[in-house]
Amino acid sequence: MIHVEPVALEFNGVHLEPLSLEHVDGLRLAALDGELWNLRVTSVPEPHRTQAYVHAALEMKDRVAFAVVDSSSGNVIGTTSYHDIVPAIDRVEIGYTWYAKAAQRSHVNTSCKLLLLSHAFDTLGCAVVGFRTDNFNYASQKAIERLGAKKDGVIRHHGLRRDGTVRDTVMYSIVRGEWPEIKSHLHYQLSRHAAS
Repeated sequence: MIHVEPVALEFNGVHLEPLSLEHVDGLRLAALDGELWNLRVTSVPEPHRTQAYVHAALEMKDRVAFAVVDSSSGNVIGTTSYHDIVPAIDRVEIGYTWYAKAAQRSHVNTSCKLLLLSHAFDTLGCAVVGFRTDNFNYASQKAIERLGAKKDGVIRHHGLRRDGTVRDTVMYSIVRGEWPEIKSHLHYQLSRHAAS
């Protein structure tokens, strides 16, 4: 049975550290880079709600949240989490992920996912790692599929968006037997990105 606790992880210029109130100002600046709270299909907090966002993340019983920090500058560039943790079946999901606009379309997301997936499968012993996203968040769906996750299906009328509409949720997963090949592929993707 898995036991998920806050942990610091580092790889490829990206440092994941347990989210705390010390990260509020950094997350506020990260969200301002691109005014990400205006995107309908994400859960990025408005600047004045950043502290409440961090409080809510820390209070969730089945969530372990991380600040994503650029190792060279020390700047907070986003956040990500393990969530919907089900120890009895060795399952976690990775989500609540967003990055400052300057960190998007870079090595950051692949590096973070490699860190979290490696920790989930190789250290925690997970049997499956899931992902979910809004049915209209096509960029997120493409990013999850690029990781090698398989689409499990769509849960209709599943979650409330900030604007009051109800979304369908697209579910994906990676099972333990798929992990070695996916791990190799993620390293390959990062090596290609470094070479370009």
